[in-house]
Amino acid sequence: MNASRNLLAFDLGAESGRGILGSFDGQSVRLEVLHRFPNLPVRTLDRLHWDVLSLFREMLHTLGLCGASGIHLESLGVDTWGVDFAFLGKDGSLLGNPRHYRDPHTETIVDEVLGKISREKLYTRTGLQLMRFNSLLQLAAMQRDQSPLLNIAEHMLFMPDLFHYWFTGIRANEYTNTTTSQMLDPFSRSWDTELIASLGVPTKMLGTIIPPGTELGPLRTGLLADSGLSRTRVVAPATHDTAAAVAAVPAQGDSWAYISSGTWSLMGVEIASPLVNDATREANFTNEGGVDNTIRLLKNVMGLWLVQEIRRDYSRKGSEYSYETLVLQAREAEPFRSIVDPDDASFVLPVSMTHAFEQFCRKTNQPAPETPGAMVRCALESLALRYRWVLGKLESVTDKRINTIHIVGGGCQNALLNQFTADACQRQVLAGPVEATALGNIMTQAMGLKLVTGLAQAREVVRNSFGLVSFDPSMKDSAEWDQAWTRFLGLIH
Repeated sequence: MNASRNLLAFDLGAESGRGILGSFDGQSVRLEVLHRFPNLPVRTLDRLHWDVLSLFREMLHTLGLCGASGIHLESLGVDTWGVDFAFLGKDGSLLGNPRHYRDPHTETIVDEVLGKISREKLYTRTGLQLMRFNSLLQLAAMQRDQSPLLNIAEHMLFMPDLFHYWFTGIRANEYTNTTTSQMLDPFSRSWDTELIASLGVPTKMLGTIIPPGTELGPLRTGLLADSGLSRTRVVAPATHDTAAAVAAVPAQGDSWAYISSGTWSLMGVEIASPLVNDATREANFTNEGGVDNTIRLLKNVMGLWLVQEIRRDYSRKGSEYSYETLVLQAREAEPFRSIVDPDDASFVLPVSMTHAFEQFCRKTNQPAPETPGAMVRCALESLALRYRWVLGKLESVTDKRINTIHIVGGGCQNALLNQFTADACQRQVLAGPVEATALGNIMTQAMGLKLVTGLAQAREVVRNSFGLVSFDPSMKDSAEWDQAWTRFLGLIH
């Protein structure tokens, strides 16, 4: 291939979205951020919603930028977070703004669902870790609250499916995002309608499940005219952001794990088929769909949400800190003064993250962090210790030693966390690429367009295109990390 092909990834995260252009020449891919825009949820009374119309307007603006610049756009695709969904009526119109996964209506739903279906049965049927915001539990909360939407909805689309529908008029549920719902049989890869109906949730709205890389169709004629584009195709990539990020992990061999690091940390391994047994259930591991018929066996860890909320707290108090400043102050703070469990329920949606840290430390007889640097150091060291816990469980359930941890996504720019991870886990850490999700989106589109032959070649393209930063474990600090590890185990059991 001589001429470059232009493929556009819309990559939407919990705080912002980007339109990122990938120019692919057959050997390597070059990325250019065309447009950044905020993704700001909206609170109405006691409900939290995504502003999907605003997000779509920003995507259309990005298409206009391409048209005005004379870019011939081969294809586009959208990836987002998982679990959240929208409803369409009989005429295809949007029924209300989709709920945000942190909406409080699911606060008590886990216990309510477990009163009807055992934890063991839920895991055996779906292979998914039990989290209150999984789509099935969100729907169960809506059924409990007698939401009229459940009675009138004709179609349920996950977030990227909704945007693809608006681009093409075609309704479908892409596989990787659908697997985050806790509504699929992981072995047959089809809806578990019996399980869903047992919670009183209608199943008529469930659509056709399509694999990543499916070409949905051309961009609608009106959108082509408005944007100045021509013959642009819409390809459903790996629409779940973690699935896209893992597709872009520049790994070789099979003795590696990944951390997709951002607001959440998704840590896991890539396997050929679902692993659903007592050990994975007790570790609360999830089996989610990947590219090329792979399974992502992983665990959700709270991630850099902790640091984001600490920063927001200080901002509310009138003290503005950049992330770079906070990490610099954390580097200088006292090591292992305080340790928290990053996945403690008190950190999911606290009124104040700094107060939640203080409360956790007092409850566990530790000194509370007193400065921004101490707060952030506590968060980063605690995350690294949680990664060590997940690593041990992954090695145990797969019966395989993991030699390398690949950290991808925006969080891989946090060199201090990368080094802490190497030190805590005593494994080599390879950081990069930063834009793994957009890369995976673009390379999955390329697979769908037959520009690459499969996942192995896609990863080769990533290796050709981006360098990695290596972090080796420090032996001189290993005893201190071991002591902290013992303390950490006492906090989580």
